[in-house]
Amino acid sequence: MKRNNKNLFILFAIVVLIFTMVITSYKSILSNLTLGIDLKGGFEILYEVEPLNKDATLDMSAVANSLRKRVDILGVSEPQIIIEGDNRVRVQLAGVSDQDSARSLLGTTANLTFRDVNDELLSDASIIAEGGASLAYDENGRPIVSLKIKDPTAFGDITEKVSKMPAGDNLMVIWLDYEEGDSYYEEFGKVQQGEEPKFVSAASVNFRIDSDAIISGNFTENEARNLAGLINSGSLPVKMTEISSNVVSANYGIDALNKTATAGIIGTLLVFLFMTIMYKLPGVLASIMLVAYIYAVFFIYSTMGAVFTLPGIAALVLGVGMTVDANIITFERIKDELWRGRTIRQAVKEGHSLSFASIFDAQITTLIAGLIMYIFGNGAVKGFATMLMITVVATLVINVALSRILLNLLVSSGAVDGKVTLFGVKEDQIPDVNKGEEQFYFGPVKKQDFIEISKKAIKVNVAILVIFILFAGFNTVRGKGPVNLGIDFSSGTRLTISSTEAINIDHVETIMDDLGYGNNFNYQLSGENTVYATTKDALEVEELKVIKSTFFNEYGVEPGDVVVTPTVGKDLIQNAFYLSILAWIAMMAYVTVRFKWDYAISAIIPLIYNVFIVLGVFAVLRLEVNTELVSVILAIIGYAINNSIVIFDRIRELLNDYKGRLNPSAYKELVNDAIDNSLVRTVNSTITTIIPVIVLLAIGSDAIFTFTFAMFIGLIAGTYSSIFIAPYIWYLIRCKVKDKPKKKRKYKKEELDEYTIKDINA
Repeated sequence: MKRNNKNLFILFAIVVLIFTMVITSYKSILSNLTLGIDLKGGFEILYEVEPLNKDATLDMSAVANSLRKRVDILGVSEPQIIIEGDNRVRVQLAGVSDQDSARSLLGTTANLTFRDVNDELLSDASIIAEGGASLAYDENGRPIVSLKIKDPTAFGDITEKVSKMPAGDNLMVIWLDYEEGDSYYEEFGKVQQGEEPKFVSAASVNFRIDSDAIISGNFTENEARNLAGLINSGSLPVKMTEISSNVVSANYGIDALNKTATAGIIGTLLVFLFMTIMYKLPGVLASIMLVAYIYAVFFIYSTMGAVFTLPGIAALVLGVGMTVDANIITFERIKDELWRGRTIRQAVKEGHSLSFASIFDAQITTLIAGLIMYIFGNGAVKGFATMLMITVVATLVINVALSRILLNLLVSSGAVDGKVTLFGVKEDQIPDVNKGEEQFYFGPVKKQDFIEISKKAIKVNVAILVIFILFAGFNTVRGKGPVNLGIDFSSGTRLTISSTEAINIDHVETIMDDLGYGNNFNYQLSGENTVYATTKDALEVEELKVIKSTFFNEYGVEPGDVVVTPTVGKDLIQNAFYLSILAWIAMMAYVTVRFKWDYAISAIIPLIYNVFIVLGVFAVLRLEVNTELVSVILAIIGYAINNSIVIFDRIRELLNDYKGRLNPSAYKELVNDAIDNSLVRTVNSTITTIIPVIVLLAIGSDAIFTFTFAMFIGLIAGTYSSIFIAPYIWYLIRCKVKDKPKKKRKYKKEELDEYTIKDINA
C-alpha cells in the first residue's frame, strides 16, 4: 500500500510542537505554581468563630474579608482563606517568615478603644478616619503610629476631659482588645516590673487636642507597621479559637519538595522504559503522550491557581500510572485483533473502538471519588482530590484523544504496514487466513480455572482478615486501640524536629525531659535528620513557642508542628466515614446504570475488602492512621473498581456474544475467559502505577511515607481483589439468580472483516 508521507509529516510536526511547548514554557509554568505550606513552609490554622455578642448574627464572609486584609499586612502572596461550614475558617499562609507574629495578628480581635485610667470608655476606633493609621517617626527617629482623626471636634472634647483630670491621672490609655476585668493600674504594675502590659499606649494629655494623634511606645518598625495595618483592617467582632494548626518550617518544606519531585521524575522515566519494552512503537507514542499529559496537568494547575501540595504530587504520580492504564487497555486490544489475523490498520481501528467504553467507565469512577473528596473533604484531602480530578480530565481529553491521533497518523501513513513486531506481536503468532487458519494464539496467559482458584483464595482472605481482627482486638485489650489513630483523629500535637546533620532521638527526648514534658511524648525517627514527637495533648501556642525556640537554638532549624483539638478529631472521623460511604454508594449507582445491579454488588464488596486490608496492615504495623489515609482509601476505591470494570466489560462482551444455554458451567467459562483476556492488561497496568509509588517509597519525602505505603498496599490489594474476588462474586450471584431470557433477534449476514493475507495486503 502506498505510503502517505503527509501523515508522517503531521505526526512529526505534532511531536516537535509538544516538545517545543514543554521546553520553552515549563519554567514559566513552574514559577507560577502556588506551593502549599508542606512544600514552601508556612502554617495552616483552622479557627472556630463565634460572635462576641451572643445575640449577633455571624457573617463569615465579613470575617474572611477582614482576615484577608490582615494577611495583606504580612505581604503574603496568594493566601488561602477558606470558609468551612457555618462557623469555621481555614487560613493557609505559605512562605511566612515570622510565623508567631502572623499567628498573633490573625487571631486578635483588634478592637481599638480610648479609655481613661479608670478604664472608662472614651471612644472606639470609629473616631479614626478609614485607613487613617500609618507608620511614622517621632523627632528622635523612633517608630510611632500616626492616627488621622475623622471627627476633630469629638476628639477635642475627649482630650479636654482627660486634661482636666488630676496630675498623674490625666492619661489617655489606648487598648487593643480590652476585656471586661482588665485594669490600667494592674497593667501599669506589670510595666514597673519590666513586663509587657496589655494596653498599647498611655499618653499624658495636658490640653485640648483638635488635630490628629499618635500612638507611641517601644515599638520596632515592624511592630508599628503591623499595628497600623491592624487598625486599618478593622476590628473583628468575633472570638476566633484555634482548633487545629499545622506549621511547617521552610527548610523542611523545600527538602520535601526536592525529594518528592526527584522521585516523581525517576518513577515517570521508568514508566516510559516499561511501556517502550512492552509495547514497542505504541509504547514510544504513549511516552510522548505522557509528556504532553504531565505538561497539561501542570498548565491547568498553574492557570487555576490551585495550591500544589505533597499529596497533590503523590496524586500526580499515581495519575501517571492511571493514565498509562488507558493506553495499555487500547494496546492490548490491538494485540488481540492482530492475533485474530487482522491488518495493523484494522487492528488499531478496532482496538480504539473496543477499548473506549472500559477507559471511560474506569476514569469516571475515579472522577466520582475525586469529586466526593473535594466537595466533602478539607485540607490535604482537597489538594489530593483536585489533582486526581485534573488527571482524570487530562486522561480523557489529552491521553485518549492524542494517543489515538498519533497512532492513527502513523498507521494511516503506511509506514508500519505488515510490521507487526513494532506492536509487540511476533509474526508466528498470526494465523495465515489465506490458508484457512484460525486464531491459534490468545496471549501469554495459559488458560486457568480462576473460579476454582478464587474459591481457595477466599478462604485465605478470610483467614487474613481474622488475623487482622485478632491483632486489633489484642491492641484494644492492651489499651492502645484497634488502630494507631494519628492526632488528626484522636487530637493532640505532633512536632517535626529536624536538623541539618544526623539527629539523635535520645538527645531529642532529653531536651523534652528538661522542658518538663517527661513521658508525655512518643518519638519516632524518620530518616537521619528528622524526629517526630507526638503527644495526645493539644499544646497551647505559648508552650509551642518555648519548645520550638529551644530546638531552633539546638539544631538551627525551626520545628514544624501540628495541633488538633478533640472537637476537630471527632469531626474528621465522621467525615472519613461519610466520605467512604458516599463513594461506595455513588460508584454502585454508576456501575448499576452502566452495567447491572449484580455487577455493582460484585464491584463494591471487594472495595470494602481493600479498605479492611489497608487498615489491617496499619493495625498490625501500628502505623499512624490520619486524614491522608482517607485520600488513599478513596483513591484505591477508584483504582480497584477500574480493574474490576475492565474485567466486567469483557464478561459483558462475551455474555452478549454467547449463543449457548446460560448455566453455572457457562458462567464459569465466561468468567475464566474474561480474566484470561484481561490478565496481562491488569498486571501491566498495576506495574505502571506501582513503579512510581515504589520510587516514592524509596527516595521520596518522609512526610508522605505513610501515605505512599498505604497506596502501595492498596494497589496490590486492589489488583488482587479485581481478579480473584469481584468476578467470583458475580459468578455466585449469576448462579443463584436466574437471568431474564434473551429476546430472539434476527441476525444479519456479517460483513467480511479485513484480514491479513500474505502477499496481498501485508
